[in-house]
Amino acid sequence: MELFKCFVVYLVISVGQIHSSDEGMCTAKEQCTAPESSTTSSNLYSADFNKYMAAIESSVAAYIPCNSTNCNCHTDVLKADLKPFKAQGITKDSINRAKQYGTHYQVVGHKLYRQRECMFPARCSGVEHFVKPLLPLLPDMDLVLNCRDWPQIHRHWSKEKIPVLSFSKTAEYLDIMYPAWAFWEGGPAIALYPTGLGRWDLHRKSITKTNTDWDSKESKAFFRGSRTSDERDALVLLSRAQPSLVDAQYTKNQAWKSPQDTLNAEPAREVTLEEHCRYRFLFNFRGVAASFRFKHLFLCRSLVFHVGDEWLEFFYPSLKPWVHYVPVPVRSSPEELEALIRFFQEHDELARDIAERGYEHIWNHLRMVDVECYWKKLLKRYGKLIRYTVERDSSLIEV
Repeated sequence: MELFKCFVVYLVISVGQIHSSDEGMCTAKEQCTAPESSTTSSNLYSADFNKYMAAIESSVAAYIPCNSTNCNCHTDVLKADLKPFKAQGITKDSINRAKQYGTHYQVVGHKLYRQRECMFPARCSGVEHFVKPLLPLLPDMDLVLNCRDWPQIHRHWSKEKIPVLSFSKTAEYLDIMYPAWAFWEGGPAIALYPTGLGRWDLHRKSITKTNTDWDSKESKAFFRGSRTSDERDALVLLSRAQPSLVDAQYTKNQAWKSPQDTLNAEPAREVTLEEHCRYRFLFNFRGVAASFRFKHLFLCRSLVFHVGDEWLEFFYPSLKPWVHYVPVPVRSSPEELEALIRFFQEHDELARDIAERGYEHIWNHLRMVDVECYWKKLLKRYGKLIRYTVERDSSLIEV
């Protein structure tokens, strides 16, 4: 069956209208829900239909699969992040200014040293897991690694280019991205994963092993997570209005005090990553920064709906919207989300094709060997930018 043909059929779109007190605002005493929507007919040659079909067709036609040799799928990100430092290099003064933004490391004589205090010990340990095997290959260097969730060096607020490495950022920041500690350990900890997600190599096996055949998956959208941002509210409200279309519920987080923190509903139970695979459509939202969940969802061979395009990790740019996942604008209304979900329910083969391409890309181009390769390229190229003789800082401890 050819992927793109003109369709002469009709799509029924249920449009959920959100009703709440106080002109759209939920009060603390109310259940913040949307009623079951009325049903109206909409021709498939509507603006939304044409928009989705044109986006998929043009994106797939323009897509050129990347070369996985030597982690080349991600090299453009590395080049772009280091480019601001290429002309002047990395100086001792710039390192000294960077120290306030992260954990100070040194590579001296093929040994790794770190400042004694680490704000997040598990995160530092996750970083060190990847750096230590590379020591025989690395020149002497100073590194300032930010283990916080948020990037540090804003391109408009900072008067100078300061070399700080962070796992995630937006285009507004000059931080140099590195593969997150959570590929090994120190990932977000919840009741189901009390020591954090971590061990990407093991999750790749366990999620892929338990994922459900496409025809056996429930044809509905799914999301579980805490209310880190109200950007997630529209999907949760749509779920309450149309539970046969969406199962999206808030779970507790560390700040949870009452149902007000879960949009006036009791918190749902947490679910394992493997349980996500029961559903055809999986929603991913950013958290405080980029979402650690994102890469795991592809392993289900389900269609990933990725909300927003602002936050990045090093591997995000290799994934292409409409080719590997469905891009969803931030602040989409419940009606817009419903239309998008129903479109892919009605066009099952398109949904399955995108889901399969997403799975294949992550499976083939985000292996642990690719993560290790990126670390190696990053540190070797970073080391070449050092413009001074690195002297051992006696206050640092060997790790």
